[in-house]
Amino acid sequence: MSPFPTLGSEARPAASAGMDSGAHFDLKGTAGFLVADARGRVVGRVEGPMYATSPEIPEALSVRRSLLRRRRRLVPADAIEAIDERTRVIGLRIERAAIRAFL
Repeated sequence: MSPFPTLGSEARPAASAGMDSGAHFDLKGTAGFLVADARGRVVGRVEGPMYATSPEIPEALSVRRSLLRRRRRLVPADAIEAIDERTRVIGLRIERAAIRAFL
């Protein structure tokens, strides 16, 4: 059973056991989605995708906790467990403390 109470039957798994990252997942349209960690705690809202080696495939998401805070968290694409398009929630397979802060 998933620890994400808002993720319903419409949630899509981000990666199967045979894949090394959730990069195959379309992260470009996730701006504004709520991000929850493995325990269901809110991490923040997605500001946008982050690119590294490939300009077409996002490798991480920039997540901001609130509008007043300047620091953001960098959520790697392979840390995403599921995305629920209906409720606009992204569930992570890691806990909030494991996510690096930047800027």
